[in-house]
Amino acid sequence: MNTISEKYILNHINSNYGEMKQDLKTFTKAIRTTAKEFKLNKVNLFHYIIERTTDIPMSTSYGFDTAYGREIRETFSHNYYNN
Repeated sequence: MNTISEKYILNHINSNYGEMKQDLKTFTKAIRTTAKEFKLNKVNLFHYIIERTTDIPMSTSYGFDTAYGREIRETFSHNYYNN
């Protein structure tokens, strides 16, 4: 199932990084919008944005973002700050 809930995001961030400081609704919407634009799994995208995981093929190389990875991150940032 390719979905992500606000509860999942909030629980993960609070459990691993402390209190979430970003706007949860805007963050969730930016994940969903970006995932749709790039045809990505929403949970994989969330973990890539937060933890730079390697679950998105060709987004990282040797621990660094590729051009594709940077494009994903820039699009997410745009979607977050312009929603």
